[in-house]
Amino acid sequence: MRRKLAVTALFIVLTACVQKTHKRVVVATLDVSKINGISSVGIRGNGKPLSWATDYPMQEVVKDSLYKAIITTDTGYLFAEGKFTVNGNYELQGRPNRRFVFDTQKDTTYISVVFDKE
Repeated sequence: MRRKLAVTALFIVLTACVQKTHKRVVVATLDVSKINGISSVGIRGNGKPLSWATDYPMQEVVKDSLYKAIITTDTGYLFAEGKFTVNGNYELQGRPNRRFVFDTQKDTTYISVVFDKE
């Protein structure tokens, strides 16, 4: 009886604190026009599909100048944190991560930034 009660209590605790998730779409545009010798551009961060271990690749829109990524995720959070990378090197070294706040009123959040500028 005690074991059944303990299992039931554990189940309630584990399922009671689960946040409802929402589909979030982020369109990130990055200006890299001040950088020479670009071989790769990406984003790293928290929350799948982003990761701090590997770049989420961005696609070139304007040669050696403008890159874009469309990221779709299911999350219960209202924001994500991350940093952009060029040739595998992080921007904003020694400074806080960028905070990408999701637009909860629209289907898509648009972010437009310049590499290594706050």
